[in-house]
Amino acid sequence: MLADDVGGDPVLVTRAGEQERKRVAEEIGEPAHWTDASGVRVRVVKKPSAARFAEREVHGVDDRGEAERIVIWIERLPGATWAVGRAVNPQHRPSDEARRDDYLFQGFELSDALVAANEALEDDAVVSEQDGSGAKVRPFVREELLGPLERWFFGRS
Repeated sequence: MLADDVGGDPVLVTRAGEQERKRVAEEIGEPAHWTDASGVRVRVVKKPSAARFAEREVHGVDDRGEAERIVIWIERLPGATWAVGRAVNPQHRPSDEARRDDYLFQGFELSDALVAANEALEDDAVVSEQDGSGAKVRPFVREELLGPLERWFFGRS
């Protein structure tokens, strides 16, 4: 069988596509979760393109009176760039990948990322409290990001 014949065969093309999806899924791997000593849930995404170092969840009510989950996170992107993301009800999305419009901030200074993340967190927490939620959300702090940053930078596979 010639290469041209194989390239057009629908059975072989389908099988190759399935194998490629499986290989990519194995390379990306599942995200690692842990809680640090201060009780902060930390999530590092094991993939070469980004690492999510910390995230917070704010629970509230949307305009229709239904439960709403807002996730705000700080991650490291390629090129030594810090990014702050915010997603509303990400559990309803077909993928865990952040969308381009989820990003509130991208820059090179960790302190600027912390300011952006805490401002977004405060805004959502205030609205959530006004809607009747009594849950408190801890602000992001520099120290919680340094450990995961070192593990990501020196220990990534």
